[in-house]
Amino acid sequence: MSETSARLLSLLSLLQARRDWPGALLAERLEVSPRTVRRDVDRLRDLGYPVRASKGPDGGYRLDAGADLPPLLFDDDQAIAVAVALQTATTTVTGIEEGALRALATVRQVMPARLRQRVDALQVTTVDRWADSKRTKVDSEHLIAIGTAVRAREVLRFDYASPGASGDEWVPPRKVEPHHLVTWGGRWYLVGWDLDRKDWRTFRVDRMQPKTPTGPRFTPRELPEGDVATYISSRFAGRNEWPCRGEAILQAKASDIARWSGRDSVVEEITPRSCRLILPGWSWTGLAANFGMFECDLEFVGPPELKAAAATLAARYTAAAS
Repeated sequence: MSETSARLLSLLSLLQARRDWPGALLAERLEVSPRTVRRDVDRLRDLGYPVRASKGPDGGYRLDAGADLPPLLFDDDQAIAVAVALQTATTTVTGIEEGALRALATVRQVMPARLRQRVDALQVTTVDRWADSKRTKVDSEHLIAIGTAVRAREVLRFDYASPGASGDEWVPPRKVEPHHLVTWGGRWYLVGWDLDRKDWRTFRVDRMQPKTPTGPRFTPRELPEGDVATYISSRFAGRNEWPCRGEAILQAKASDIARWSGRDSVVEEITPRSCRLILPGWSWTGLAANFGMFECDLEFVGPPELKAAAATLAARYTAAAS
């Protein structure tokens, strides 16, 4: 009996690791006959696992998705990874707090004692980059809607809010071919082709309000850098190498600001005549002065050190001018 149970666990592990398995290969890996594999597959089906069989000389097996979630099999590393991910999931996505806590309790309950002790010893505390800032979380329903459009290759329509905007200050709907959902620096971003601007854009998901229904299907375009990791890395290059980093809203075209803001900056279009600019600097006063080099009206978003430095600089310039 114990030998059969161990073999079933081995079979389940193999089916979870690969999409399609030829029956002969499964029998070889398990060191049993094809007939034994068929019986073990029937046992897994009785336990609720939707294993589909294909007939013929090259027939095999596939573990399909079912209507209900059957018990899962994790090795030690996978179990710890799931527990850690559940602890940190609520730091960036809203609406999943209760589900994540219940899932963590379920996983912990069925863990062997040795793993439970390791997970209990790893208590994760997330600290905001700016102590007085609100953590930017993403609504889970919005994340699913955007991810579905990415997977289906359907044009996504959404309202996009400027930093600090209230619910009635959303910019008119954007139309974008969504290509990739990515995370960077604790935030979610959508990389897509803006159909109105006819250029690649990166949107913060926490500022997006997806609209339904989605648009027509599209043929994916090729990213400028070839792959999304290279594209995002180049776009946000150097953002962790500076001791100071500040954010402001400029009343100028994003394309004009991007020409002179430098390779370590982040320029995000808000409207056709305004943009969000993030700049790095070696000091807060120097950073405030750099923002002032653009000949346009601006509003400092943060952090507080940047605003204080701007006030100090303004007083210094006023005294110098008089």
